[in-house]
Formats: sequence, structure tokens, C-alpha cells
Amino acid sequence: MAAHVIGLVGWPAAWIGLLYVLVVFLSPGFAFLFALPLCYAMYRTVLQLRSLPTALRTLRVLQHYPWQLLTHTPRGLDEHPDAEDGGIWIEFPDPARPEGKRIPLTFVKHHRSYWWLRHIGGPRTKPELKARLDPLWFAGDPRFLGVVAVSDRRGAAPRRLHFLYRPSAFEQRAVRRHWEDATPHDLERARRAGARFLVPAPAAAPAGQEP
Repeated sequence: MAAHVIGLVGWPAAWIGLLYVLVVFLSPGFAFLFALPLCYAMYRTVLQLRSLPTALRTLRVLQHYPWQLLTHTPRGLDEHPDAEDGGIWIEFPDPARPEGKRIPLTFVKHHRSYWWLRHIGGPRTKPELKARLDPLWFAGDPRFLGVVAVSDRRGAAPRRLHFLYRPSAFEQRAVRRHWEDATPHDLERARRAGARFLVPAPAAAPAGQEP
């Protein structure tokens, strides 16, 4: 987040500074030398603004869920039958049944996901690239949303954080998904972490009555 804030301030400042130098100290003949730096600074400013909401959502998830270190995590580029969106997917343990069937989360937003696409790869992907994804860091609840990351070079901290979510818990137009094992505590925790559309478990029917 600190790096993001620095970039959010630094790139607009660089654009203004370059423009100031060009207008105040140089003649119009030097404009072609500043065209590329000015365009790049503007481009990076737009990227920083676009990624700010995702950075805030990532921070919010990390405030409510601890990191888990996962090994041999299934992942792929093809369509996953249990995913709500197509594209890159990674399976994470179900909090209700950690040793049971895993739950996939997909890269719904593909902004800044090329690194993950390249390292997940396919049969021809180099083993050393795939090895960067083992182990994986994960914080969140795959039934709703989470943050995935890889280890730094020392293996001591997460880096390349990426926000993941299920459309049913985040997008208004998505079809709602009901999770029978999700407790009220699970739903409230996910809501505090940023999930917006959660389906509560149906109330149990009184004894002797049909549900």
C-alpha cells in the first residue's frame, strides 16, 4: 500500500514537473524529447488510479483474514466446472472442510495478471517458472473472496499480491450462490472484508414440521 501511494503521488508529480521544465525553461523545439516521458507518466498515473480500488480491497481482506501457506495448489488456465467465471483459476481449501474438495477462485479482473498467466502456463511452461507458485500465500475465504501471493526470494514474506473474488459475492448482476456450510460468523467476516452480496443459510424448520 505504501508503494502504491508513492506511485499515486509520484507519477502525477513527475508529469507536472516535466511539463513545467518544458514550458518554463525550454523552447517548443524540445517538445519531441518530452513527448514520450510525458505520455509514460500519464499512462502510469492512470494505472495507479485504476488499481487503487483493488489495493484498498486487498488491504481490507488482509485486515480480517490471516495468511495461509499452501503447497501443491491445483491451478490451471482452462474452464473450471465449479468456477463462476472463465479464465485463470486456483483451488483453495474449503474452510468448512479443509481436507475435502477444494474451491476455485478465478482472476475475474485480468489487470496485472499476466505474471500469473505466464507462471501457471501449460505443458510447455518451464518447471522453474511453475516452481515460483509453490508454495502459495492465501488470505481469505474462497467461498467469497481472498488475496493470493507468492513468496519473496527469501521465502519469508508474500509478494505479487492479487485480489480474487467470486462474482456471486461481489457483483450485483451475478447469480447468487448459497453455501450450506457457511455460518453467520463466516458471512459477517466476509462482509467486513468487502463481500457485498451474501446468501444466509436457511433457517432450520421446527421439529415435526416440513422445512
